[in-house]
Amino acid sequence: MVKSLICLTLTCQTLKENAELCERYAKYVDIAELRVDFLTEDEQLEVRKFPSMIRIPCILSIRRLADGGKFNSSEFSRTALFARALAFADRNPSKNFAYVDFEDDFHIPGLEDAALAFGVKIIRSLYHLEGPLTNIREHCYSMRKTGYEIPKIVQTPHTLSDVTNLFKEGERFNDFEHILTATGTLGIPSRILSAKLNSCITYTSPKETAGNLISSGLLDPVTLNEIYNFRAINEDTDIFAITGNPLRSSNSILLQNAGFRSHGMNKVFIPLHSTSIAESLQFAENVGIQGLSIAYPFNKEILYNIEELDSEAAEINSANTIIRKNTRWVCYQTAVYGFHQAFTQFIGFQKLHKRKVAIIGAGAAAAAIAYVIKLMGGKACIFNRNQVNAKLLGDRFGFPCAPLGIESVTLLEKYSDIIIQTTNVGMNNHDEPSKENNPIWFYTFKGHETVFDIVYSPEQTALMKVALNVGCKVSNGLQMLKYQSYRQFKHFTGEDYESSNLTNKLYR
Repeated sequence: MVKSLICLTLTCQTLKENAELCERYAKYVDIAELRVDFLTEDEQLEVRKFPSMIRIPCILSIRRLADGGKFNSSEFSRTALFARALAFADRNPSKNFAYVDFEDDFHIPGLEDAALAFGVKIIRSLYHLEGPLTNIREHCYSMRKTGYEIPKIVQTPHTLSDVTNLFKEGERFNDFEHILTATGTLGIPSRILSAKLNSCITYTSPKETAGNLISSGLLDPVTLNEIYNFRAINEDTDIFAITGNPLRSSNSILLQNAGFRSHGMNKVFIPLHSTSIAESLQFAENVGIQGLSIAYPFNKEILYNIEELDSEAAEINSANTIIRKNTRWVCYQTAVYGFHQAFTQFIGFQKLHKRKVAIIGAGAAAAAIAYVIKLMGGKACIFNRNQVNAKLLGDRFGFPCAPLGIESVTLLEKYSDIIIQTTNVGMNNHDEPSKENNPIWFYTFKGHETVFDIVYSPEQTALMKVALNVGCKVSNGLQMLKYQSYRQFKHFTGEDYESSNLTNKLYR
């Protein structure tokens, strides 16, 4: 496993702005890539002086439109720009570009000879943006025309399986320096785990210019270092991940990685975007992932792929955590623990004493919550738009069900001692309360209701705002997320999280 350098991709319009970003992120990166194709025409003429403006080695790159760049002039003009940037080499190497990025189909002997003569390393790039590329080793060998180039292959995966195949090929390939990466959200593991691809460079982008490279999936250098602890990742690092489609939040990533760091553990927790739990498991098997947090919509589907599960996962017919034990996977459900801890802390007692509870929704979270309400002696009704799912959940725990709509107002009033909202409605929505962000918009709160909304972003959901306005006691789902993540951490590591102060700081 190689040690990857962190490269800061610079896409500002002026050399001064790019140099300022280099200074701002100097402690997080090892090298920079100056994307000349983003500079104004006047600034492009001054490129030669850029290496002397920064304190780290720099890659000279002029990306064409066909390769995902912005340079749209002739190849003659681009060649002249390369020549201008490489000309008049300084005796002090730090004042010259350390690398130049030429495409696999761009061969100008004069430029190549000048680069080699001046000690500028040539990166030979192949941008396969239409889809995945196979036979990585063969392509890399064919790209080294002089035997000195560093082959770079950038591909756009269509599925997580494409990324899995990239790792299969990259892990076995350490013949010479090379750069392998996959674009987009599917390709994020290739950037965090670039060392497992034996890739000598991983690329990042400043938050300030993230919009310039929308489809790249680049992380910012602070996140790469402070969240994923990139420089500490080595062949002994245990890898964990969260998988779902889509992955709506990074809060569990923050929490798990902060826990690993505070305990001094050589572990990392990464996002694994996928359209199929089978592909997530395939990736996990091939890359050596030790545990997965299972997010929507895979909570039930995972049970069809893994035979061994704990009693709570079996009882509610869903799982949100799997752990690799020797040669097998085991399913767990930590939402039960997470909700129970947060809910009892919120209401202040352990038994519901036949209080009537309205459960809004009928998904995996609703199932975990219904299980807890049953154990606590509550009486509940499941309110959901899909009546088939509502009935299936209600029958499992002996609860009645009803449509989620204005026709159920009278029944909802009957079960309004405690209202628990379990859907994603209102997530990341800061608008005023409406039909779109409040799942029970048709209900008029009286003030006696206790409201628990499992959504935690925003801190006050539309539903909570309406309830608060008439004096209801309300809570969001942040504590539930924390507690279920603590239990996941225990499954992942065998240790108690014991760092609530740290997570409180993270979620302020």
